[in-house]
Amino acid sequence: MDGNVKSSLDAAAGPPPYSKGNDGSLVSALKTLLFFTILMVTLPIGLYFASKAFIFEGSMKMSSSDSYFYAAIVAVLAVHVVLALFVYVAWNEGAPKEKGKHD
Repeated sequence: MDGNVKSSLDAAAGPPPYSKGNDGSLVSALKTLLFFTILMVTLPIGLYFASKAFIFEGSMKMSSSDSYFYAAIVAVLAVHVVLALFVYVAWNEGAPKEKGKHD
C-alpha cells in the first residue's frame, strides 16, 4: 500500500522544473532570443541613418524629405529580414540533427 501512495504522489508532483537536459536548451534559446533582440533594435536604426546619410543624400543627392522616406523603407525591410532569420533559426533549433543519410 505504501508503494501506491508514493507513486501517486510522484505522479502528482510531475517532472522537476529544470532538469539537466532542459538547462542547455533553455540557455541556448535565451542566447538566441537576446541576439535577435539586439539585432532587431540596432540593425534597422543603424541602416536607417546610414542609408539616409550616405546612400540617399550622399550618393544619390536626394532631398532630405525624400531620403527620409526611402531610408524608412530600408529600415522596414531590415526588420522583416531579422524576423525571417529569427523564425528560421527558432524553427531549426529544436530539430534533431541527422548524422547520415537514411535510405
